[in-house]
Amino acid sequence: MVRSNLNDLIARAENPEKMLNQIIDDMRSQLAQAKQEVAVAIADERKLRRQVQDERDQGSDWERRAKLALREGREDLARQALLRSQEHGGHATTLEEQWRSHAAETEKLKDTLRQLSNKIEEAKRKRNLLIARQKRAAAHKRIHETMTGLADRSSFEAFDRMAERIEEAEMRALAAAEVDEELGGDDLEQQFKRLEGGDIDVERRLAALKEEMGLLTAGEPEAVAPDEVREAEIIEEEAPPEEDKAG
Repeated sequence: MVRSNLNDLIARAENPEKMLNQIIDDMRSQLAQAKQEVAVAIADERKLRRQVQDERDQGSDWERRAKLALREGREDLARQALLRSQEHGGHATTLEEQWRSHAAETEKLKDTLRQLSNKIEEAKRKRNLLIARQKRAAAHKRIHETMTGLADRSSFEAFDRMAERIEEAEMRALAAAEVDEELGGDDLEQQFKRLEGGDIDVERRLAALKEEMGLLTAGEPEAVAPDEVREAEIIEEEAPPEEDKAG
């Protein structure tokens, strides 16, 4: 019944450390009960041994009385004393057989008790090792579950989707700012910025790069700075017509 209860506890164990301690406690309880039973057996064995010795002593005493009766010429008393001595001798023989059998069983119980005590000590030594192994197993399980969770693509896909949403929000914000810049502010200022900006500057830098690399062909106009172009336009506007010069 005890073994069945232990097996049931092990099958339902959720905390191995707690269960190992409980098993050790159960073993100690069994050891304490076994010690009591062995103590009772030892007491019974000693009681039987004392009874055997008492019967032998009484047999010897009646034999002594038989000798006394013969010395006194009382053969009838001597005969009765010898009969009583034989009775005690028979009782002693019967009790001695029981005592020897009981003594042998008691020694077996003592050996079993020593074995149980040794097993409990061994179990106590192994308990810490088993607890350490269980903790390592639990740690490995947690690591495996963590790695399995990291291998789940759903988390990474959710992260990528969030990154795309943030990037899209940034692009929309930049586009909105560009629209505000195009539609708002001074239109004349914007036109002059376009005239002063990119295309002419790019052409000038391109021509300079060609000249540096020796790729500028004959007759190809060199790049003109935007200020030079504007100055030429102003001079052309201020120059008088040819007819006025002739007059």
